[in-house]
Order: sequence, then C-alpha cells, then structure tokens
Amino acid sequence: MTKIKSVFSKLIFIVILCAVAFVGFFLVYPDVSKLKKGYPQKTAFMEYREMEWGREGKIYKIQHRWVPYSAISPYLVKAVLIGEDDKFWQHEGFDYEAIQKALEKDIKAKKFKLGGSTITQQLAKNLYLTPSKNPLRKIREAIITWRMERTLTKKRILEIYLNVAEWGDRGIFGIEAAARSYYGKSASALGPEEAARLAAILPNPRKFNPLGTSRYVVNRAALIYNIMVRRGIVMPEYDETENDSSPGSADQNDRRNVPIEAVRPSSQ
Repeated sequence: MTKIKSVFSKLIFIVILCAVAFVGFFLVYPDVSKLKKGYPQKTAFMEYREMEWGREGKIYKIQHRWVPYSAISPYLVKAVLIGEDDKFWQHEGFDYEAIQKALEKDIKAKKFKLGGSTITQQLAKNLYLTPSKNPLRKIREAIITWRMERTLTKKRILEIYLNVAEWGDRGIFGIEAAARSYYGKSASALGPEEAARLAAILPNPRKFNPLGTSRYVVNRAALIYNIMVRRGIVMPEYDETENDSSPGSADQNDRRNVPIEAVRPSSQ
C-alpha cells in the first residue's frame, strides 16, 4: 500500500510539473513583443490553409498585402468593430458577457464551441494557432490574448488583425487583398456599404461572399450599416435605408449595445 501511495504521489507531482511547464512555456512563447514594429509574413492560419489545399488537391495561392492603419478606410474599421467586437476599446482582451452567452448556448445545444471571441482572441488564433475548437487550443489562445493585450496597443492589435484576417475561401487574407479582390480598389477607398458587407462575412468568410445575395449577408450588412448611420459614422447623404422597418434596422440602444447575434452564424 505504501508503495502504491508513493507511485501515485509521484504521478501527481509529474502531472503538476507538466502543467506548470506547459503554462510557463506559453507565458513566454511566442514572443508577441516582435509585433510592436514588425509584422508576420505568413500566419499559422495561412500555413494551415495551404496544407488543407494540398490535402484536397486545390491549387490556390495566398493573396495578402500589408497596409498601415492609416491606409484603411475608417468606415471599414468601424464596421468591423460593430460586427465583431463592439467593446474592443473598453475590454482587456475578453468580453466576459459574450463568453457567458456563448457558454449558455453551448450548454443548451450540448456542444462545445465557446464563441464570443474578441478581436484580440481572433488575432491570437490567426497568428499562432488553428481553427480547432478543442479546449487546449482555447487555453493557448487565452494566454496569448492576455499577453498581447499587455504588450501591444489597442490600435496596433486592430491594425494587425485587419491585415491578417481571412476574408475569402481562396486564400484572401487581410483587408487590402479583400478590397482589391471584391471591389477592385484599395482598402483606403472603401465606402460605408462596402465596409458593412466586408464586415458582415467575417464570422465565416469561406461560406459567405460580400458580393453575394444570401439573406444572411444582406441582413447582417444592413444591420451594421444602420448602426453606422445611427452613430453618425455615415453621413445622411449615404443613407439609402431610411425606412426603419428595413432588414437589419436597430433602435436607439444600438449606440451602446449591438444586438447583432441574431444574424451571426457559427464562426469558422
């Protein structure tokens, strides 16, 4: 019995040691401080897609071109924040209210998806991880998110995210490539409606196309656009949806809280 207890104690010690080593490793790796000035030539998500295409026998190439924050349309920036993370400037990497709602939804559906990801969490996943939804990946994502929020400015996080986010099913990454691929113009020249449509497909860019006529894209883009109008981001001369009964209309509370989940599909 004593020998069994001794072996059991050693096993517990080894497990604890491994757990500490695991957490410790991801507290220093990857080195997110490099992102203060430099930018990644290729992200983990890009490499994942390339391997996926190879397995499926598809001949696609990564379409990507880095642009500074100043060369991105303010309409696009606002549209993405409304659609993806309306509390971005206030939170410290995690939207606990959104996480709680996602957990409640998962429990009800008896599935583990754990949505409610902030832009910082999405950036951590895109830069260093994979689309996998297993708990281990979510732990790694949380650690990297925590570190990025303490190392980089909010503006820098947003700049990198807009430059590496996946925006299409054939290797379109970053807003510059997306703007040129879908609209034949630079990211700086995007108008409010184009911005709303591009933001609308971010939860699942491989399924939806901003130029498409799917009910989801139309409704979600209209909702984002209407919120932009109500917040004064879009001037009245741009507003072509004055009838409040149009798809995606929102009430005055949208100035603070964006009830956009009703038209949000499962993210990739």
